[in-house]
Amino acid sequence: MSSASHESTAKAILYAFLANAGIALAKTWAAWLTGSGSMLAEAIHSYADTCNQILLYLGLKQSTRPADKKHPLGYGKLSYFWSFIVAMLLFSLGGLFSLYEGLHKLQHPEPLSQIWIALVVLGFAIILEGFSLLGCLREIRHIRGERPFREWLRHTRNSALVVVLGEDLAALLGLVLASGFLSIAAVTGDPLYDAIGSMCIGVVLLVISVFLALRVRSLLVGMAADPLIQEAIAAIIDEDPDIEYVFNTITIQLGPDTMLAAKIKLRSGISIEVAIDTINKLEKRLKEQVPGLKWSFMEPDIKD
Repeated sequence: MSSASHESTAKAILYAFLANAGIALAKTWAAWLTGSGSMLAEAIHSYADTCNQILLYLGLKQSTRPADKKHPLGYGKLSYFWSFIVAMLLFSLGGLFSLYEGLHKLQHPEPLSQIWIALVVLGFAIILEGFSLLGCLREIRHIRGERPFREWLRHTRNSALVVVLGEDLAALLGLVLASGFLSIAAVTGDPLYDAIGSMCIGVVLLVISVFLALRVRSLLVGMAADPLIQEAIAAIIDEDPDIEYVFNTITIQLGPDTMLAAKIKLRSGISIEVAIDTINKLEKRLKEQVPGLKWSFMEPDIKD
């Protein structure tokens, strides 16, 4: 992860933290006054999201720790670990609790009061969450450049930014659902619609949290670098006149850093000294021109 990418991710986390903290307090107040299950589910969701931003920032900071004897390849994957924990918290504290609260209200409906307060708070929350989502999308645009958004989302190895995006989207959808069902409950006078809204919010959170967990799981197991990085590496190696053939290359993404291993065939007749110099210069060019490439291991051979 380049310094620009690191800074953009930190900004997106900060936007989400400030928005969720303010929204959580407002929702708690509204849930207490109205007795709304949807509002309580939304409040718990916002508190969980606020804590999640702290965990994401912790992972972002820890992933930049330098390598040591116990972790010779550094701590980059800690960003994936904390992103996975956040996805699990979104699943449990957000999704499962919202479903439980909805089922509880469905079985034991309670009259709602001062619904207008909840609707005002939800409207305020939608505005804040919208600004947070726009801030996240703006930071993503800084990173992806001219790359289409869907392609970036499919191939990015920035787990923290993907999780922030997922949380913001889940929060905004949840707010819209809560507003809609609470409005129906106000018009009909039937609190069951509020319970249904809480369960719908739970389903949305569960779906998004499962998507995030599966996305981060792939990174934890070990994924190759972004295809654009792989293409850049291949182009630089192909430009070297002393390399006749590339048998294979392997890339692994370790949080913000990338590791490369390649087996190559050097042109015939060169001395060991020239071969070593060629490989050293190639590795230097690769690290200078490929952002985030931290380790490069070149194996010269005559066959695979």
